[in-house]
Amino acid sequence: MQWVMVAAYVALLVAPLTLPLPGSSDYIWNNLARFVQFVFWGVWWPFVILGTALVGRFWCGLLCPEGALSEIASERGAGRAIPSWMKWSGWPVVAFISTTIYGQLTSIYQYPKPAALLLGGSTLVAMAVGARYGKAKRVWCRFLCPVSGVFGTVSKIAPLHFRVEPDAWKRSSNADAAGVNCAPLIPIKTMQGSSACHMCGRCSGHRGAIRLAWRKPAADIVFGSGRMAARWDTILIVPVLLGLVPAALHWTASDAFQIIRIWLVERCVDVGLTWPLSLRLPWWMLTDYPSVNDVMNVVDAASLLGLVAFGAFISSILFLLPLVAAAAILRRTGKLIHHLAQALIPLASSSLFCGLLALTTSQLRSDGINLPGVDAARGALVILAGLWSVELFFRISSVYCRSLQQRIVATALVAIAIVVFCTAWLLMFLGT
Repeated sequence: MQWVMVAAYVALLVAPLTLPLPGSSDYIWNNLARFVQFVFWGVWWPFVILGTALVGRFWCGLLCPEGALSEIASERGAGRAIPSWMKWSGWPVVAFISTTIYGQLTSIYQYPKPAALLLGGSTLVAMAVGARYGKAKRVWCRFLCPVSGVFGTVSKIAPLHFRVEPDAWKRSSNADAAGVNCAPLIPIKTMQGSSACHMCGRCSGHRGAIRLAWRKPAADIVFGSGRMAARWDTILIVPVLLGLVPAALHWTASDAFQIIRIWLVERCVDVGLTWPLSLRLPWWMLTDYPSVNDVMNVVDAASLLGLVAFGAFISSILFLLPLVAAAAILRRTGKLIHHLAQALIPLASSSLFCGLLALTTSQLRSDGINLPGVDAARGALVILAGLWSVELFFRISSVYCRSLQQRIVATALVAIAIVVFCTAWLLMFLGT
C-alpha cells in the first residue's frame, strides 16, 4: 500500500508540470492539473487532518509516502547517530510556520510548480536525512517533519490509540519476545498518550501488553500526554493554529490585508519608492504568473507577512492572557498554563479542518458545484469544538484545584476568549 501511495504521489506531483496552466474552460473532471490541485488541497490535506482527529496518526504510519521513503532510505543508509541539534523540540513548529507562509507567497494551492518544489523538496530532504541518520528509522518524521507537530496535536482527541499495559508488560518480562522496530523512535514501554505514535501497528500484541483500543476522546489531553505539554506545544496551538493559520488561509478575502497593503503603498509613494510596487521575483520566491494575471509584488508579500503576524499576535493576546489569569486563579503557575492550553486543541483542530475545507468548496464552486449546507456545517463544527474546549478546560482544572468556584471563574475567562474567536472565525470564513 505504501508503494502504491508513493507511485501516486510522484505521478500527481510530476504530471501537472508538463501541462499548460488551466484556462477558464478547464474543470476538475477534464483537466489533469485542476484534478491534481483538487486532490492535494481539496481532499488530501483537509481530510488527513479529519482522519487524524478521528482515528489517530494512521496516515503517518501506513500511508504517508514521505515517511515510507525516509524509512526505506534509512534501512540502506549510513546509520549515523542523530545529532543533538536535530532533537530541538521547536523544529516542527518553525518548519510548519515556514512552509505555511512560503506556500501562500508562492500560491501553492493554485499552481503545480510551487507544490512540486515544496512537497517534492521536502520528500528529498526526508530521504537524505533517512540515508544519513538512524537505522530503519523515521528520523525526519520524528524531529523535522513540518506537519508532525500538527498531527501529534490533533491526534490527542482521537478515540483510538495503542494502549500500553504496564502490568502485562511486567508479567512478560522473562518471556522470549522479539524486539519491535519503532520507526518514529518512541520508547514503547513508557509511552504516555499517543501523540508521537504513528499507529503503524508493528508493536501490536508485543509481550501481550500493547493493543489497539478505544478511549474516551481527548482523555489524552486531560490525563495523558497533555500533562507533559511544554512551551512549543502552546506556541503551536495558540499563535500558530488559532492565529497565523486562519489569517494565512483567508488573506485573499481579508479586509485587514487590504488595509495593510494600502497603507504600505501610500508609504512607498510618499518616500518615492517604486520598486516594491513593480519588482517581480521568480515564481519560486513570489507568485509570478502574468499569463493568468496573477503576480505578487514585494508590497503584496509584505502585506501578507504583516497580516499573519497580526493574526498570531491577536490570538496570543486573546488566549494567553486568560490562560495566565486562569492559572493564577487556580493558584498554580509554570507548566499548568501549557496543560490548560491543551484544552484548546479541539477548537484549533476544527478551525484548521474547516478552514482547509474552504479550499475544497471554493474549487468545487469555481466548477459550478455547490454543496448545500456545507458552510453552516463548518460553522456549527467550530462552535461545537469551542464548547468541547470549554468542557475540557473545566475538566483539566479539576486536576489542580478542588474549589468549584475557582474552577468556574477560571473556565469563564477562557470561555469568553473562545466565544470571541468563534465569532471572528464565523465572520471571517463565512462572511456573515
